[in-house]
Amino acid sequence: MEREIKNNIAFKERKRLMLFGLPFTFTLYNIQEDKLTIQEGFINREINDCYLYKIQDTTLNKSLFERVFGLGTIICHTGDVTHPTLVLKHIKNSDAIKEYLFETSEQSRLKRRTVNMQNIGAENLDEVE
Repeated sequence: MEREIKNNIAFKERKRLMLFGLPFTFTLYNIQEDKLTIQEGFINREINDCYLYKIQDTTLNKSLFERVFGLGTIICHTGDVTHPTLVLKHIKNSDAIKEYLFETSEQSRLKRRTVNMQNIGAENLDEVE
């Protein structure tokens, strides 16, 4: 899927209320080509950045009410020390954003040459010999 990127931001979404999917919260999600930024708060602002190459897996959850109002919650499992799981709650376009995060994180890992390989059953290699 080709996505037009404006001002280096691929997706800009806001956390929404479950009721009618209205954007009356102070949480903003900016997804760029190389990082994910979560801005939370009105008086005390907290900004959390995570490079996309650190995102290892994504999960999309949609409750009944989220499906009714066209929303979804994306859970990103990361290798980040400060936030091992990032949750993008109640956002629109959740299907497209999840796919974008998954594909772009894989491309970022390949560019940085930080691809992790899993050795399933490798702990029993000594017993085979």
